[in-house]
Amino acid sequence: MARENFNDLIAFVTVTREGSFTKAAAVLGVSQSALSHTMRGLEERLGVRLLTRTTRSIAPTEAGERLFQSIAPRFEEIDAELTAVSEFRDKPAGAIRISAAEHAAITVLYPKLSKVLPDYPDIKAEINIDYALTDIVAQRYDAGVRLGDQVAKDMIAVRIGPDLRMAVVGSPAYFSARNQPRNPHDLADHNCINRRLPTYGGIYAWELSNGRQELNVRVEGQWVFNSSSPVLRAALDGCGLAFLPEDMVLEHIAAGRLIRVLDAWCQPFPGYHLYYANRRQFSPVLQVIVEALRHSAT
Repeated sequence: MARENFNDLIAFVTVTREGSFTKAAAVLGVSQSALSHTMRGLEERLGVRLLTRTTRSIAPTEAGERLFQSIAPRFEEIDAELTAVSEFRDKPAGAIRISAAEHAAITVLYPKLSKVLPDYPDIKAEINIDYALTDIVAQRYDAGVRLGDQVAKDMIAVRIGPDLRMAVVGSPAYFSARNQPRNPHDLADHNCINRRLPTYGGIYAWELSNGRQELNVRVEGQWVFNSSSPVLRAALDGCGLAFLPEDMVLEHIAAGRLIRVLDAWCQPFPGYHLYYANRRQFSPVLQVIVEALRHSAT
């Protein structure tokens, strides 16, 4: 096959891996129509159908699956060798993709990396906000961020932040018409602001502990969001009680905009860790990122 057709094979590998022309086109930076045309051209040259197309999904045929299993690992090997060659540069260069939740991205990743990346102009960092327990290998991320107790045992993990605490808070306006809860069971009488997180398979249960007893409390309320920032806004507006990372609300508590309750039921827990697959090459770019993010207890 002519050398210029390698781009067709890369496109085929991407479509097969993503299972969608829309997602593959976004990864490759081309239009869906151009990508579809490329796939048809490859199938015509090979004289065999590689993909089965339906209205909802894309799947490889038997021939397509064989081709994918044969060439995909080889392209990964080429990527790894190109990364290895970059070690000979004076300064590390390349792109790194990290999967993280919004809170980790805002409070840890951006503050630390923004101080270091100006010294490495050839490093590009892509932070993808994701609340699911994403398989970083399957989704081709270089690293991910999770709480310490959520990191899989087969991953290398580096602590990048201190222990965390949650806080149950409500506005003075909200409490003007309601009594403050004295124990977790009192939450049943309150309008609570929920979060829907794919990590937990739906609505997140508030994880409360007083050091002796641990409770996962399913709360009810009028509002449901899928990230922390709008939950905070709703709490400040008096829409109900919120369960948020402590560092998001301390300023508002100090200013009197929020009132903290059930403090004894919000115990510290392991903070954020950067993790990556131990079978993947530890590139110079990843090394820079790890050292920039590594948590120091001092």
